[in-house]
Amino acid sequence: MTSVTDNHSESNLMWRRKKGIRKKSKSSSSSSSEEEMSMEEMKASPILIINGGIKKTKKRNMKKNQNNKSYELLAYRDLPDYMKDNEYILDHYRANWPLKPAFYSLFRWHNETLNIWTWSLPMTAPGGNASHNSKDFFSRTTASVDLGQMSPSELQVAQWPFFIFLAGSMFCFLTSSTCHLFCCHSHRLNLLLLRMDYVGIAVMIVTSFFPPMYYIFQCQPQWQWIYLGGITAMGVFTIINLLTPAFSTSKYRVYRALLFFAMGFSGIIPAIHALILNWNEPERVATVTYESIMALSYAVGTLFYVTRIPERWKPGWFDLAGHSHQIFHIFVIMGALSHYYAALVFIDWRRVVGCTTP
Repeated sequence: MTSVTDNHSESNLMWRRKKGIRKKSKSSSSSSSEEEMSMEEMKASPILIINGGIKKTKKRNMKKNQNNKSYELLAYRDLPDYMKDNEYILDHYRANWPLKPAFYSLFRWHNETLNIWTWSLPMTAPGGNASHNSKDFFSRTTASVDLGQMSPSELQVAQWPFFIFLAGSMFCFLTSSTCHLFCCHSHRLNLLLLRMDYVGIAVMIVTSFFPPMYYIFQCQPQWQWIYLGGITAMGVFTIINLLTPAFSTSKYRVYRALLFFAMGFSGIIPAIHALILNWNEPERVATVTYESIMALSYAVGTLFYVTRIPERWKPGWFDLAGHSHQIFHIFVIMGALSHYYAALVFIDWRRVVGCTTP
């Protein structure tokens, strides 16, 4: 029995040893293979590190190039379709800029720079200060008096129509300068700002009627209501059309100009009425002169806007300065300034002449 058990134990011991040797050989073989792999990885690691670094630098350079490219000025042919409005201005466009770079482009030279500043500068002028004696406009434009600081004995007429006109003009300048500054951001914002720009023009035209219609017909309040109500209704109709998305495209540029023309020239009827009513008044010549300058300035500016002269004669020559939209801005400012002094004549005249009707 002992011999059998001994033989059995010896056979088990031999089996265990063989198994241990096999495990050891397996573990040694696995460890050697791991060492070989680690050696191969270490040998290949400089190449991997170099390749990884090259890839990272390439990605960074690509990002930098993309950022720089997005803030570069583009040619007309490279613009997205929604920004292609004037094919005669060939270069120096901004497109798809973030809001912050678009704001800082206020101090950068591109084809909208003068459009922005021609509207922004008039807003810095003090609206409450005006030449009290508006007859001295051409001789003493620097003499000014604050209408808000006059005593009731010096100014016995309502001032709100005058300041409504100023507020409407400032609103027009603000919406238009904002449009020119941020219209390069996105298609959606571009459409919104264009509509607000057109609304600003309509508001300016409507509010321009308030000083002459109010002061001239102050003794005939029924005509005040008729003329001011009529131009206000036309303004509302125009604004509804301008807020329609289809009419905001360049295809309807002439239609928008005709709407503005209709609003402006609707003042001919009350102007003729006012001349007949006050033909013997000495201020008639001054007011007719100022208002004629205003009408002529608006008309000439609109003609430049529609015909796109002079850039259509020499495409690319007027990309930065001298193109039709900038000329349009200058004529609109001239017209607004002329109407400003005409309003002062109306205030002076009504203050002197007076009226029994409050």
